[in-house]
Order: sequence, then structure tokens, then C-alpha cells
Amino acid sequence: MPDASPEQQALQQALAGMMSSVARLSVARGLPYAAVEEMLRIAFVQAAARAHPGLPEHRKVSRISTTTGINRREVTRLVGLQEARTAPRARSLVSEVFAHWRTHIPYRDAEGQPRELPRQGPAPSFETLAHEVTRDVHPRSLLDELCRLGLAAWDEAADTVALARDAFVPHGDRVRLLGLLGDNVGDHLRAAVDNVLADDRTHFEQALFADGLSLESVESIRPLVREQWQTVLAALVPTLEARIAADVEIPPAQQRRLRVGLYTYQEEAAPAASPSPSPTALEPRKA
Repeated sequence: MPDASPEQQALQQALAGMMSSVARLSVARGLPYAAVEEMLRIAFVQAAARAHPGLPEHRKVSRISTTTGINRREVTRLVGLQEARTAPRARSLVSEVFAHWRTHIPYRDAEGQPRELPRQGPAPSFETLAHEVTRDVHPRSLLDELCRLGLAAWDEAADTVALARDAFVPHGDRVRLLGLLGDNVGDHLRAAVDNVLADDRTHFEQALFADGLSLESVESIRPLVREQWQTVLAALVPTLEARIAADVEIPPAQQRRLRVGLYTYQEEAAPAASPSPSPTALEPRKA
């Protein structure tokens, strides 16, 4: 087999980094290799089918087999399977209530923090907040779910409720956390792949990289990142809610969805080849 081109080598390195995280999660949660392999085969067949639209049925299996390297019999089996679900999960009213509480001025105090609210009554109360998000679900049901996830606390004696976390990270609900993982990382990866494959950058996708930092320096950055994220939330959530209301009459076929995210990652540096490494200057990088 001829040596891989520099681009192919870079692609393999990029995929290896992604797959190592997939393997780590799968091993940690007891998902065997065979199950992941089956999902990967299905994904390859689906991608090849989308890459060759309009093929006559009698040529589809052969073209997919040639494109993917999967034998024809296996392609025939996989094509017959129901296509794996790739659409985002259903609307999360609980996360919308959480975001509304953190970003809308009537529900924030003078320092910009979410207020402790009376459970019922005129605005600002949890009841009015919930009704601003939806009237399809009773406010008590939304409150119970927020409390179950460890995101809010209800003082029954005072009949007031308060947020218990500064980010929507459901405590103790692995199913919901895994759903968030698939949604957030899935959309980030789709954006990155679109940008690599397209002639122009379709999606905004940037990151900052720095090394040579002490653990104390890394920890000192975390509050700044959280503060910046709260600024983004406060600016975007009310605007997006207003745009959703303005676009309510748009037919479903013309509707679009949007995800905006911010992340950080830190780890120990790899052992240096040189005994006297010098810190790397702050470098903006495409994530």
C-alpha cells in the first residue's frame, strides 16, 4: 500500500483524536466495540448514499460498496436497516426555563444574578416565568423537573424557588447528559466538518489555544470564561426568543435551527522533547 499523502495523514490523526474519546466513553459505559462498529458501518453507508444522490436502485449497492470498501452483501444488509436517528432531540422546556431565568431582566437582581422568586403570583414569579416560556406544561411540573435535576431548589416554608446552578448541567440524570453530549458535540463536529469540506466557511467556529500555563493560571481563567458565557447568554437568549416569536408563521420546511456554544478544555502537557521548553504564545486556532 502506498504511503499516505500529508493530507491523508492529517485526516487520520484528526480522526484518531476523535475516536479516542469515543472509545473512552464507550469503555467507561460498557458499550462493546461491536456495537460501535455497527454504528460506524451504518454511518459510512448513509454518507456514501448521500454523496451519490439520484443513483438508480440497481446501482446503489455497488456504488456504496466501492466508495466505502464495505462488501456488497454487508451494504445490502445495512441499507435495509432503518436509518439511524440523527435529528436533534425534542425541545427541552426545562432548559428554556433555566435560560429564561438567567437572562431576562425582570428575573435578575441588580448584580445580574437570577433572583429568588415566589413560586406563584404576579411577575416576577416562577409561575409567570414558566408561562412566558410555555403554556403547554404546568409551572409546577417544570419546577419539579428543575428540582429533580438539581438545577433549582424550592423552599416550601417560604414558597420561594431559587436556581441552584449557574449552568444547565443536570445532576444525576445520565440519560439527559448523554443527550446533551450528542447534541452539543454532534453539532460542533458537523460545523467543523462542513467548514473543512466547503470552499467557504459556513459556520463560525474558532478557539484559543495556549500552553506553558500552571494549574493556578488555568484555574484563574475559569471564572472569566463563565462570565463571558453569561454575557453571551444575556445577549442572545432574549434576541433568539424574539426572533422565534417573529418567525412563528414560517412553514416547517423553511425553518432553520441554530446552536451557539463555548467550551474549555485543559490537561497536563505532554512530556517535552527538549529539557528546556519555552511557553507557547497565545494562539488563535480553528477548533
